[in-house]
Amino acid sequence: MHPVIGTRRRIAVTTVLFLCLLAPISQADTYTLAIQPTMPKEQTDRYYQPLTRYLSAHTGHEFQLEAHHNYVAYWEAMRRENAADLVLDAPHFTGYRVAKANYQVLAKIRDTLSFSLVTNEDLLLFEPAELIGKKVVTPASPSLSGVELARMFPHQMRQPTIVSTRNFSQALERLKSGRASAALIPTPLVSGDTTVNTVTTTEPVPHLAISASPSLPADVRRQVQSALLSAHESEAGQAMLEKVNISGFEPADNDLYRPYAALLQGVWGY
Repeated sequence: MHPVIGTRRRIAVTTVLFLCLLAPISQADTYTLAIQPTMPKEQTDRYYQPLTRYLSAHTGHEFQLEAHHNYVAYWEAMRRENAADLVLDAPHFTGYRVAKANYQVLAKIRDTLSFSLVTNEDLLLFEPAELIGKKVVTPASPSLSGVELARMFPHQMRQPTIVSTRNFSQALERLKSGRASAALIPTPLVSGDTTVNTVTTTEPVPHLAISASPSLPADVRRQVQSALLSAHESEAGQAMLEKVNISGFEPADNDLYRPYAALLQGVWGY
């Protein structure tokens, strides 16, 4: 080999090695966690920050919240392909993405979920049928409460006047201010509340689940799942669970949630 050519090659190799040393060895990726709008968007952003911070610390990646103003906007966003990397929401939405978008259930919140049909303390009713023609508030379908309320009153000629709210906080506020006769609210939100009367409570369903998009790398999916299922075992995890008022996460799979997609049949866009 000609000495000049050899020298040039050595310089080129040295330059490449030098540039490699200057480049970062690895970059943490950024992923999104979408939350169903059970509360105002700004409150959702604040409320679930401990969860995203915990996942970021546990996995070494950054997780950012994706919140929405109402269920209609949320439904539109969730129907887009690979809308979010992770989603925490109700069983019918989770089942829909399992069936339609190949999402993978990673874990669920412990226990079950139900809704209570409540009235103000000065209105004592014993049957949902007594609300026919009266104003009842809850977040609009396709929220799970909206779907459940429609199931309570299947006959179009025998229904209450259903008024849609953006979230459960607004529904409860309208009830207590006298602007509605009843509201359908998650049972824990009114449990022990002596200012409301419970008319009926829906059958319990699996609690909210976190599911992962098929585009989320498998190693990140495993890290997130491990972080959720072991949260109750560490001080950091216990602190996070307490701040977001979650009892803990437990194992769950697609088969548990897939059947609940049927609750969305008849909803626009299904």
